[in-house]
Amino acid sequence: MSLRSPASIVAVAALLAACAGSTHPGTPRSASGSYDVVLSHGKIVDGTGNPWYYGDVGLRGDRVAIVAPAGALDGATAGTRIDARGMVIAPGFIDIQGQSDEQLLTGDGRVISKITQGVTTEILGEGDTPAPVNDKILATFEPTDTAGIRVARQFTGDHGFGAWLDAMQRHGNSINVGSFIGAATIRAYANGQAQGAPTDAQLDTMRRVTRDAMRDGAFGVASALIYPPGSYAGTHELSAIAKAMAPYHGVYISHVRSEGDSLLEAIDEALAIGRAGGVPVEIYHLKAAGHHSWGKAAEMVAKIDSARAAGQDVGATMYPYTASGNGLDACIPPWAAENGKVLANLRDPATKARIVQEAMDSTPGKPVYCQESGPGPIMVVGLLSTPSLAKYEGWRLDKIAEDMHESWGEAMADIVLTSGGRAGKLTFSMTDENVAMQLKRPWVVIGTDAEGFDPASAKGLTHPRAYGSDPRLLGKYVREEHVLTLEDAIRKFSSGVAERLSLADRGLLRAGMYADVVVFDPATIIDKATYEKPHQLSVGVKDVFVNGVAVVKDGVATGAKPGRALRGPGMGMP
Repeated sequence: MSLRSPASIVAVAALLAACAGSTHPGTPRSASGSYDVVLSHGKIVDGTGNPWYYGDVGLRGDRVAIVAPAGALDGATAGTRIDARGMVIAPGFIDIQGQSDEQLLTGDGRVISKITQGVTTEILGEGDTPAPVNDKILATFEPTDTAGIRVARQFTGDHGFGAWLDAMQRHGNSINVGSFIGAATIRAYANGQAQGAPTDAQLDTMRRVTRDAMRDGAFGVASALIYPPGSYAGTHELSAIAKAMAPYHGVYISHVRSEGDSLLEAIDEALAIGRAGGVPVEIYHLKAAGHHSWGKAAEMVAKIDSARAAGQDVGATMYPYTASGNGLDACIPPWAAENGKVLANLRDPATKARIVQEAMDSTPGKPVYCQESGPGPIMVVGLLSTPSLAKYEGWRLDKIAEDMHESWGEAMADIVLTSGGRAGKLTFSMTDENVAMQLKRPWVVIGTDAEGFDPASAKGLTHPRAYGSDPRLLGKYVREEHVLTLEDAIRKFSSGVAERLSLADRGLLRAGMYADVVVFDPATIIDKATYEKPHQLSVGVKDVFVNGVAVVKDGVATGAKPGRALRGPGMGMP
């Protein structure tokens, strides 16, 4: 939980100071009335972190109308009545790091792998966003991508970010959606994909774009400093953007510049940007990656604890897995991606040789991702659409290199080029011990770092976090290993996220809040997706409501699309 404590959180904490197994205090034991949905006799976990109690919940329209003692709504009129005996009733889960941009703008919008986890809201924006757009950004599109260009042109102008949010709401989605604005997008708007510090005029443009996005409802600025062109941004530039954001009460959230050899220095940079900008800081997917860096996890956590003790508002997100996932082109030195010329540079033999040499350079502190782990822990995915590479789907990079009779760096470069940059990787770079240690920190919240899928049509391998992050936390780390309490786990993907984003009307199960509600079986909830067979839905989530509408019924997606675009606290400010 962040250092801020909204009045709503405080009020609920005072109201719901109930003991485990007790009934809801201060509410009549019998309540009449008419409700669209009544959930009865369930174990209420309200999102505050307070102990559970038995109770009933009544939904009317898009709001929670009442939370009452168990049995209080037995006599009430209900359009739909669900007996929740043996089940947990909780606020909808908020995914603070979603990647479903395409699905929520032009896909079918159901994001089945998310809603069957209990996710009712997804927050986008890690590093870059589809909006706002100008000529500099349009110039980075492949000329043949006429459909992409046509969509992107909708989001030009001062209010391009808001137009994108509006477009997602019009499209129709099963979940709510909001977003940070990507720092790489801000930079590209002013400077294209060129390296180097911005001019004063370009920095003024970045500040203006930031302010416009915050007024349109961005939740803050999100950087991804390990990927170009985001990696081209310096500390001064990011501090200036953060300062421009500050009056709109946004958050600076960052995939920090290193998660390996330079991890601690990268955390220091994020903290420095927060202090310079006068804004809260959130660290994306907290981890110490690569066996050389595993010992730094405790130091990383201690550094954040120390900053918080000194009064700085800083927290972190994570997913409960020991493997990360991103593009295979993350192995390529950032300079090779300048102006979007990765593929062109790989086609040039001399430049390719330089790329391979630097990619394999294991000198500590190098800003390249793959040498911190080496090729053995890297599983290559996303190859099924490239016939010449399809047989390597799910192979480790060292084995692919052996089969190709090349070094792993050469194999990596060839795969990126042949796949047109579409190849991905899963890197087994963390330890179970560090994951459990980090999960215990009260300032850690949960994000999937994944897009949503329909398992009926999905092909190829992806990270199982897309299907299982939240049920895995509740099944493995709560029920089986007792790393967290049930109440704290739910807080980490409900009110803990809502508070961080200043979402005053979601994240808690209480009267007057929006009716984003999850009903699940605490005895059976668990992830089923694996790295080898990822397209498997989690089990245990019985019913999910978004804005009072059932998007999952008896464990099956209904196809309903009641999701809305959510805006941050700066929306409409001058």
